[in-house]
Amino acid sequence: MGKATREAYGTALVKVGATHKDVVVLDADLSKSTKTDEFKKAYPERFFNVGIAEQNLISVGAGLAAAGKVPFVSSFAMFATGRAFEQVRNAVCYPKLNVKVCATHAGITVGEDGATHQSLEDISCMRTLPNMTVVVPADAAETEAVIAWAAEYHGPVYVRLGRAGVEDVTSEGYTFVPGKSQQLRDGKDATIIACGALVGPAVEAAATLEAEGISVRVINMASIKPIDGEAIVKAAKETGLLITAEEHNVIGGLGSAVAEVVVKEYPVPMEFVGVKDTFGESGTPKELMAKYGLTAADIVAATKRGIARK
Repeated sequence: MGKATREAYGTALVKVGATHKDVVVLDADLSKSTKTDEFKKAYPERFFNVGIAEQNLISVGAGLAAAGKVPFVSSFAMFATGRAFEQVRNAVCYPKLNVKVCATHAGITVGEDGATHQSLEDISCMRTLPNMTVVVPADAAETEAVIAWAAEYHGPVYVRLGRAGVEDVTSEGYTFVPGKSQQLRDGKDATIIACGALVGPAVEAAATLEAEGISVRVINMASIKPIDGEAIVKAAKETGLLITAEEHNVIGGLGSAVAEVVVKEYPVPMEFVGVKDTFGESGTPKELMAKYGLTAADIVAATKRGIARK
């Protein structure tokens, strides 16, 4: 198991801070958990702790962006997208200000913190906002690439980061490009399209299926908005079956985004691996991933269900 994407975020912030003097970082009294404390240690004069006031966090970030800075604002995903949704909508996206909302502790792998802290609807909330780019890195290397890109890109960005360690899947020399996916495996019988913490299990599932004589393509869809419609349609035409896998509610997230492309361009059977429209609970990340159907075995089962429908 590799390191958590939130840890890679902390490392990446220090790197971009060295080359981008206009980058500032804001946090809502969670810097040790979000790993923005690394930036604070390196560049204390460019770090601002606004306290437990997430709505103000976003608004202050918007003000700094209007003044020419490049603010990276962080809190837990539940608070950054839930408590501060109005501010993200009206103070950042509506005026299209250059604010990077980098939210950690997303998804069910928050674990023991329980349902109140397990954000399972943030992708849905953020991708509905005009002008917002939504990215879900799969591992540490991709996180660093995404943050490097975000520092250069002008406009609102939402980056979804996790608490728990994830498998390393990104190849060396990878460069993130919004609207472009990364094919990790080729196959002809089905395509698994995954994001974030489910990319590693998707690769594992494909290996299991290959051993059973089922050839499966795996696509890492880190860019949720804009989404790589070309890769989705190509996979639909060439494999005839799509399975989406995400650590998010099956309503409104990656699966919905992929389905929107498929139903318009090239309808094929689809299966959705994700949290089935319910809240989580307290438990270890491993226990919760198993209980809520987010493991490699669940992806294998979904793929076999889909093949039976072809």
